[in-house]
Amino acid sequence: TARTCNLILIVLDSGKPVTHKKIIESELFSFGIRINQTPPEVKFIKKENGGIGYQEVVKQTKGMNPEVARLVCKEYKVSCAEIILREDITVDQFIDVLEGNRAYIPVLYVFNKIDSITIEELEILDQMPNYVPISSQHQWNIEDLMEAVWERCNMLRIYTKPKGQIPDYEEPVILHAQNPTIEEFCNRLHKNLIDQFSHAWVWGRSAKHQPQRCGRDHVLCDEDIVQLCKKV
Repeated sequence: TARTCNLILIVLDSGKPVTHKKIIESELFSFGIRINQTPPEVKFIKKENGGIGYQEVVKQTKGMNPEVARLVCKEYKVSCAEIILREDITVDQFIDVLEGNRAYIPVLYVFNKIDSITIEELEILDQMPNYVPISSQHQWNIEDLMEAVWERCNMLRIYTKPKGQIPDYEEPVILHAQNPTIEEFCNRLHKNLIDQFSHAWVWGRSAKHQPQRCGRDHVLCDEDIVQLCKKV
């Protein structure tokens, strides 16, 4: 679903992109999806007593203050909480924190049918962030689109190497760059594999020497090669 994916592609007609773009963005917002944003740096902890504690680490210029925080908390029936704002946020962002169910997902705008617009119109589109122009009919710029998707998904390619064989470069295991450990690598292959794990031999940028014997917490780099060894 859109709330659990790593990237959302919004494909628009280059001839009329703005209207469709706003409609789709509004729909995503209503589903609790915050596009091309990161979660606000806000510490919010409910307490049993003590009222509302409010602290600003960064000066607030977008509408937040102690009274607003208390009013919003009252609306959500929160009478005791610790609030620490570590960045300048809006009231809507604070509400998102209280809701606690927002999904923060990158979006890439794909403008199709660029073969049907003028150079001048294309130059206007070029001013937009997070955008890739393509023509699916003529296969224009498809490689750039694939590269942009890969970069924004923030993924790593890890190659498997069975003992005594060459690495499998055809079907890499894909890991998210936020948690590229050998344990996660094992979990991607099979959920019970980590129970049989003894150690791994790793070749690549994450290895201090080639190969390096590593444990389950070793952090992998893109295009590393991993050979798993099971317990005897």
